[in-house]
This record gives sequence, C-alpha cells and structure tokens, in this order.
Amino acid sequence: MSAQTSVEQSRLFGVMAEFTEPDQLVRAAQRAYDAGYRRMDAHTPFPVEGLADAIGMHRSWIPRIVLTFGFIGGLTGYLFQVLTMGVWYPINVGGRPYNSVLSFVPVTFELTILFASLSAVISLIILNRLPEPYHPVFNVEDFVRASTDRFFLVIQADDPKFDASQTPEFLRSLGAQGVFDVPE
Repeated sequence: MSAQTSVEQSRLFGVMAEFTEPDQLVRAAQRAYDAGYRRMDAHTPFPVEGLADAIGMHRSWIPRIVLTFGFIGGLTGYLFQVLTMGVWYPINVGGRPYNSVLSFVPVTFELTILFASLSAVISLIILNRLPEPYHPVFNVEDFVRASTDRFFLVIQADDPKFDASQTPEFLRSLGAQGVFDVPE
C-alpha cells in the first residue's frame, strides 16, 4: 500500500505548503487569505513580522480577561477587609478609623495581582487548547524542519473554501517548494 493511498483512506486534516524564505510565506499567506481561505495556520522557526496579519489572526481576549479578574481581585480584597475590620469585628486600635483605606492598600494590591496572574495563566491554557500532546502536522515527515530552516503554511480541511484537488494546486501556484497532505 503506497503512502498516498493510506492518506486518502485516512481523514485529511489539511494541506501543507513548504517555503524556504519567510517573505515567501507571508506573501503566500496573504494571497491565501485574499483568495478566501480562513482556517489556516503557519509554522516558522522564529517570529515573522506581518505573518499574524497575513493569516487573519484576531485580537486576543486575554487582556480583557486579566483586567476583569484584576478588578475582581482588588474589589474582593478591599471588601473583605472592610467587612471584617469595619463591620463584623470592629476593633479600635489607637483611635484609628474602622475603615482605613491606606491600611487596606497592600492586601488589595496583592489580591489584584494574584487574581490577574492566575486568570492570565488559566486563560492562556484554555484559549490555546493546551495541553495538546498530538497535532496532525507532525504526521508530515518534512515538518521536522519547521524548527530549523523551513516555513510552513497549513490550510485546514474544515475551511469552507477547501477542495482536496484545487487547494494543493493553489499552494503550488504560490511558489511552494513542496505541498503535502496532512492526515488526521
């Protein structure tokens, strides 16, 4: 049984194009986006300027989540101190007021940072769908070079514009050094 036959029999994740230069990848990604492909990803050995815009990556929700949970943490710390020191167990020490805003700042600050940092870590894990011990792109033998000197563009099979025969031809027309089927 040939490799191509086994790929046809298994479910297809997408089609991968290999490029030798980062500029080629950015141009190819931009042309693929302009052609209507939306479900695609790029793999490079180092960050490539303009690539995120070329593949249509959207802004992240993480800053909003971190800000929201930071406010919640600060409010939690402050209200907890007001309730415990000023309402439930008021103790007059040296004639100071029960609700002393200045003495509540350290705990409020610490809980703001704690809630914000925990929400950042948890949202990064959830939004990036981690841990992901297996990804179909590792089924392509040449993908091992993605961490050294090659640049890859993957158009996923669940893209509405994807066609198993036309998409590889489209990627070849973009100047790809190689085009590979990516089995599930």
